[in-house]
Amino acid sequence: MSKRGDKLTNKGKRGSRRAATERARSRSSSRSSKRRKTTAAKERGPVWKWTRRIAIWGGAAALLGAIFLVFAVGFAARSIPSFYQLKATQNAQTILVRARDGTEIVELGPSFGEWLEFEEIPDNMKNAMIAVEDKRFYSHFGVDFYRTAGAIVEGFTGSRSRVGGTSTISQQLARNVFLNSNRTIDRKAREAVLAMALEWKFSKEQILELYLNKVYFGGGAYGVDSASRKFFSHPGRDLSVAESAIIAGLVKAPSRYSPTADVNAAVNRAQTVLRLMREQGFITEEEAAVDVATVDLKEQSGQNSVRYFTDWALPQLDLLLPETFAPIEVWTTLDVGMQRAATAAIDANTPDGAQGALVSLDRDGAILALVGGTDYVETNFNRATNALRQPGSAWKLFVYLAALEAGYTPDDRVVDTPVEIDGWRPRNSNGRNIGETNLRTSFAYSINTVAAQLGNEVGFGTVASMARRFGITTPVSTYPSMVLGSSEVRLIDMTRAFAAISARGVGVEPYGITRVQTADGEVIYEREEPRSVALVPDYVVAGMTDLLQAAVQTGTGRAAQIGRPVAGKTGTTSSNKDGWFIGFSSGITTGVWMGRDDAKPVRGLQGGTAPARAFSAYMRYAVKDRAVEEFDTELNLPEWRLEPDEEYLFGDPDDYYFIDEDGNLVEPGRRDPSDNPFDIEGERILGEDRQQNRGTPAAPEPPPAASEDFLERATGGELPDTSRAPGNPRGPQPAARAVQPSQQPPQPPDRGAQPVRVTRPPG
Repeated sequence: MSKRGDKLTNKGKRGSRRAATERARSRSSSRSSKRRKTTAAKERGPVWKWTRRIAIWGGAAALLGAIFLVFAVGFAARSIPSFYQLKATQNAQTILVRARDGTEIVELGPSFGEWLEFEEIPDNMKNAMIAVEDKRFYSHFGVDFYRTAGAIVEGFTGSRSRVGGTSTISQQLARNVFLNSNRTIDRKAREAVLAMALEWKFSKEQILELYLNKVYFGGGAYGVDSASRKFFSHPGRDLSVAESAIIAGLVKAPSRYSPTADVNAAVNRAQTVLRLMREQGFITEEEAAVDVATVDLKEQSGQNSVRYFTDWALPQLDLLLPETFAPIEVWTTLDVGMQRAATAAIDANTPDGAQGALVSLDRDGAILALVGGTDYVETNFNRATNALRQPGSAWKLFVYLAALEAGYTPDDRVVDTPVEIDGWRPRNSNGRNIGETNLRTSFAYSINTVAAQLGNEVGFGTVASMARRFGITTPVSTYPSMVLGSSEVRLIDMTRAFAAISARGVGVEPYGITRVQTADGEVIYEREEPRSVALVPDYVVAGMTDLLQAAVQTGTGRAAQIGRPVAGKTGTTSSNKDGWFIGFSSGITTGVWMGRDDAKPVRGLQGGTAPARAFSAYMRYAVKDRAVEEFDTELNLPEWRLEPDEEYLFGDPDDYYFIDEDGNLVEPGRRDPSDNPFDIEGERILGEDRQQNRGTPAAPEPPPAASEDFLERATGGELPDTSRAPGNPRGPQPAARAVQPSQQPPQPPDRGAQPVRVTRPPG
């Protein structure tokens, strides 16, 4: 037993030793492994350490970001209105613009049409929109990360093969309903959150229904039904494959691909949509081969250029109307036929690389046609109402108006000779001088030296005041060169000035809106006729019309002739940068401007060439239904403008009386002031008052007649006036005008004043 026990004890000891040995080996191996790991870590260096840290912290940040995103999306989903609330927000003001005959020319503002349920929208329309805007619409949850990653890669590689944008239909809906179109990272982040919130809250069918009823298709049309009615004249329920392709193609760039603006661009874009639909299995090869060019588009009663007119006229509604959000109809002065003729005239005559503008006014200021450029889609800058350009010789209208008002007549002799004014030496366009001529010829042939002399004689400030009087609203300089049109003006203002001459000197205010009413016919604005204001006397208008007619008949504006009386003036600036022609006939005044927006020279451009031809082409149509009107150019000068006669002074000498130095009115032949039937205040003395005056001492005998200087002053002849420029032999002064007692009672002059002769009215 003891031996056996010893054996067992020995075995136990040996087992313990083996176990201890194994444990020692394990500890040694562990220490070796740790040493190897430590050595490997030391060999990897700090890169491995930072990579490991970034992975750990990046994972933690991603987890926190995911948690934050879930909370943000959930919070946004709770704040989004319900589906039925979003459907109900389809209200906005629309403006229907009508021409003067009531025809519809353009509809502006948002138009939503009829809301179409998901089942009512044609499958072709839904498939076309998904194919071109979001082909993974049914598989993503608001943001297409695959598409976004592809866009990032394309951005780095410079690839341009991508057809659409990175925004999904859900993102576009979020942007259209809740956000704006700013291209910022903040907006894109909020757009992504809202898109996922929409996916959280609504079904795919609801999102697509909202999108197709709210997305903008151009021309003020929101939703497929409004777009279908605008472009194809039928409801959105009846859209064909080709029509659906055209509408779906508009979302990317509504103004560029609009079929009413550029049919070719719309067709090419639609072909791209059909190809994508075929590639994604929505249509067959035969359906994709449809000829989009054969689609019947709704005929547009207005034109591209009509928008220049509406851009000018409609902002005035803010001043004319009370605040209203109801749909309204605006009745305007625009004539659709004349607008087409004006557009065609500008297109046909504007030089290559240049722009053209036209404004046409009726005799009361109503705008019949307005073209602000050659293509509104290309550039909507309105050159007819906003552009500031030098008018050249067209400005001479105001120089000659001032001269006519100062006493000149069209037949007066002037001298075309070299002139220098304060160091300025104007030259004629041909570089020559013709010597003595008359005012009519100098205006007809636009002689610069004569205009400079006239401006210097009447005063450059007087010319500037005349321009202001006739409606020039831009700054006007008073330097000598201003007589040749160095001050910048607007075409509409210059046309307005010429229209006042056509209106026989009465001021004209351009207007474009006559009436505004609500959709149910309630009139909320109607234009009232303004008070007429005469700007210059009739004889000045007659003389100016004579000059303007001569410029067209025999002068620089001969290309503007239309087979009936026309009066007008050309204008050309230095280096042919601007060309103008403004004129009138049969009550219609039209102004034409041509030039480059960058003010560079246009070869061969002169007022008497392309602008005059465009004027003629338009006016032949504009006046075709109007009676021929002859111009009144007869000068009926007032009495103070007539030359005095030694024996006949506007009537019988007994009809004159005098004012003595004491302020008493003394009739011819009366020596006793008691016989004077007027007192100092100009009132007749009757009865007892007259008898009382008989007892007053006799006054000194008045002079039997006036001096020659007095006669010259009283009859408007030559007088030594220092208020005018040297050498001006014309023009009455206010102190020399005769005053009729029936109009203005005589007032006593200051002591020592010279007697003033006053005419008595006949009878």
